[in-house]
Amino acid sequence: MGFDAKVVPLDGLRTDEYLLRPITAEDAQLDYDAVMESKEFLRKWEQSTWPADDFTVEANRKDMEKMEHRHQTGTAYGYTVLNLDETECLGCVYVFPPDASWYESSEKTAASDTQWSDYRAVVAFWVRQSRLADGLDRRLLETLRGWFRDEWQIAEHLIITNEEFEQQVGIIEDTDLELRFRLADSENSGDELAYG
Repeated sequence: MGFDAKVVPLDGLRTDEYLLRPITAEDAQLDYDAVMESKEFLRKWEQSTWPADDFTVEANRKDMEKMEHRHQTGTAYGYTVLNLDETECLGCVYVFPPDASWYESSEKTAASDTQWSDYRAVVAFWVRQSRLADGLDRRLLETLRGWFRDEWQIAEHLIITNEEFEQQVGIIEDTDLELRFRLADSENSGDELAYG
């Protein structure tokens, strides 16, 4: 399935508060600082032990290199969320095609009359833990919804999170987005929830 490269805004987006731009290996240190500050909820979000307590900047750089490569080849897109002077990472945004292998292997239960194949993109995001209290995650979610509709020209996108990441489930359910699918994987204790 993939994406139509002609409509993907490869340069990202700037708002009055933050910048979204393609993530690169050069972002490893800034990203690492945000990841390690937020490791407890990222483990819930990821349904894994990532990031481990002994996670390093160099290991993060290798992750960034993979993300940068996927972005450049158009198989998936990763954006870092930065303050306007690009001195602090505030979070990340990931955009995957619905036919990505990790979704294909999940057992999907529809919560509405839509089909997984009706959607053209799956979007995941997080913001650093210290910015949850001021509602940055809510503002980023609203920005992303408009960005996908207007610039990506993809109205048919899903916002995905894990049911154990209650903070993010709460902000999504405070919008007009509706639960469309539950994705179960035998290796995870919580289901992924996809909203559209």
